[in-house]
Amino acid sequence: MGADPALVALALASAFCFAAGLVLARRGLRHLPPLRGACVSVPATALLLLALAPARLDLAAWHPGGAAVFALVGCLFPAAVTLLTFEANRRIGPNLTGALGNLAPLFAVLLAFLALGEVPRPGQLAAIGVIVLGVAVLFGGWEVSRALGWALALPLLAALVRGLAQPAVRHGLGLWPDPFAAALIGYLVSAALLLGIGAARGALGPAPLPGLLWFVAVGLCNGLAVLTMYAALARGPVAVVAPLVACYPVVTLLLSVPVLGRHVLTPRAAAGVALTVAGVAALLGA
Repeated sequence: MGADPALVALALASAFCFAAGLVLARRGLRHLPPLRGACVSVPATALLLLALAPARLDLAAWHPGGAAVFALVGCLFPAAVTLLTFEANRRIGPNLTGALGNLAPLFAVLLAFLALGEVPRPGQLAAIGVIVLGVAVLFGGWEVSRALGWALALPLLAALVRGLAQPAVRHGLGLWPDPFAAALIGYLVSAALLLGIGAARGALGPAPLPGLLWFVAVGLCNGLAVLTMYAALARGPVAVVAPLVACYPVVTLLLSVPVLGRHVLTPRAAAGVALTVAGVAALLGA
């Protein structure tokens, strides 16, 4: 039984947008530190979503429990994930950051099984394993040895938070089936938290225009990624959505060539891409 084509399109669109945000953030980090960049990107997206709310928010289906779930998720995602990802990006680069972030579906599928009772089929589990293996091959080897040891924990922690957020949002969407509401509430909570932290740490002062523009673009990419991911979660199980979204490191690799001028399409990278594509194909047919 194949996956819903609309779900697949939404999840892969989310992966592309996450990858674009990761690569663009690398450019923005040349001008602003991670906290200052997060205080631009997340509030910028929150303002855009707020402006769209009168036309997009479905208040007819309002559910206080769903709103509470979305707000609780917003305490960590995207706020904590943004900070962790920006700092990891600054220290170890977008490719390795994306590769380690690929572990998010493992956490997501496990929590979906424990909390939501979503039991993945054997074929889905095998496909998830192939996808994770493909990205591990893609970014294995010398690049890891060059990274600061403790900095590797940053994208791993971000993957954990993102993995936990997906089944939580899936539960909230069961109460209030509006992906836009989930993104809006989560972003408003995250923006308030980041601005509060930024004000307390003196990180809200004047900033160079190029840095501001780069991080506004990052915020738009990440916002679209979250919206499309939530829309996919509203249509299908975490065991399908999470691995498809986790393909974003492959796109990160490809975008790094034109945007950052990095030529990394080695034989190892080709093998990793092949494994990842095979895993996605197997997941879609599972």
